[in-house]
Amino acid sequence: MSLRLRLILLFTTLLGSVLLLFGGLVYGLASVILLNQVDSTLTVSAEQLIQVLKVDPSGIFDPRSISAFQPSANLLVQVWGTDQRLQIARPAGFNTPLDVQNRLAGQTTIASVYIEGEHLRVLTVPLESVRGPAGVMQIGINLSLLDLIQNTLSTILFILTVTAMILSGILTWVFTGRLLRPLATMTRVATQITNADDLSRRIPVERQSNDEVSKLLAAFNQTLERLERLFSSQQRFLGDVSHELRTPLTVIKGNIGLIRRMGKADEESLDSIESEVDRLSRLVGDLLLINQAESGMLPLNLEKVQLDDLILEVLQQMHVLAGEKVRIRLTEIDQVQISADRDRIKQVFLNLISNAIQYTPSGSTVDVSMKRTDHMVKVTVSDNGPGISPEDLPHIFDRFYRGEKSRQRSNTTGAGLGLSIARYIVLKHGGTIEASSQEGKGTTFTVTLPILEL
Repeated sequence: MSLRLRLILLFTTLLGSVLLLFGGLVYGLASVILLNQVDSTLTVSAEQLIQVLKVDPSGIFDPRSISAFQPSANLLVQVWGTDQRLQIARPAGFNTPLDVQNRLAGQTTIASVYIEGEHLRVLTVPLESVRGPAGVMQIGINLSLLDLIQNTLSTILFILTVTAMILSGILTWVFTGRLLRPLATMTRVATQITNADDLSRRIPVERQSNDEVSKLLAAFNQTLERLERLFSSQQRFLGDVSHELRTPLTVIKGNIGLIRRMGKADEESLDSIESEVDRLSRLVGDLLLINQAESGMLPLNLEKVQLDDLILEVLQQMHVLAGEKVRIRLTEIDQVQISADRDRIKQVFLNLISNAIQYTPSGSTVDVSMKRTDHMVKVTVSDNGPGISPEDLPHIFDRFYRGEKSRQRSNTTGAGLGLSIARYIVLKHGGTIEASSQEGKGTTFTVTLPILEL
């Protein structure tokens, strides 16, 4: 059963149940009110008759005593003596007891009975005189009008309920059709995407609204957009990995072929093979780290880290890498303690400073500073290199980013994963990493980390 049909059945059933309950209450209340009016008429008429009714010493009721009585409704009146004989009947000739069951009960009762196909309401009242029990009076009134009103009311309520349910079903069918049309479109588009593998398709939004369906469509389109980006990123990733693996593998294969032709292994070929194997090992390690970070499985051994001591340790190691080519200068430092994985944070600053050394011309300076601001600490690494173009700057943290115009890499050049790894590590520590650059003037990286409050 379709969702549209289920909604129609649900709404019409609920509406029908409510209307039936409301109709039952109206029918019951009207019946009680009308029946109370009948009972009130019978009671008043009985009191009036008792006041005018006369009985002689022998216990015989005088019919003439009620001849002048004019009731407000067409009443049936019977007066029975203590000998169970009918003494007064009005209209004359109506001798069938109005209520046989309650006539001998000896107490005032009122009940609905059927006599000769007629529906009557009968009041039974014991009569007493100064000498004791004198007989029983029964007064009845025909309920045909009440039955007609009840039947008419029930018919009207039933017709209104059925009509309302039909109209509700039609309106619900139209409304749900308009409401569920975007869902049908979404299903069709999703099927087309699955069949054609085309993630560029989007679900058209006919109108701008803030209802749940519109939000679902927007969320589905956003999901498609994200899937398209991820798919494109995966394709680029595979292309970049293939390129990164092709170069060292080609070098290794070429050196192996050379060794076979020469019949012996020369030291230069072995050094080249070892260098390319190291490069492949670093690439695989970086890829595994990236995969752990993206899947949320990057292990962190958090501890208290004295960041100023860590920066000094990194600078000491980088002085060896820089040699005589570049001068590394610490412009500002402060004592700061953070909660971090020491090795991971150290990896971030080693990567940033080694990149700065690599792209800084000989004889230039790489400036490093650490400054405390409120509850955060900022570490900046600035170089005087060629800088990064505005087109490349937004993408420098992407995997396999190349600032170079060509895809050529030297043996010392990384695979373009260092900054991407650094970003994941910093974000995992609750910090941020940003880059600013001007072509021809250099680049500055800023790492912001939360301070461990003592």
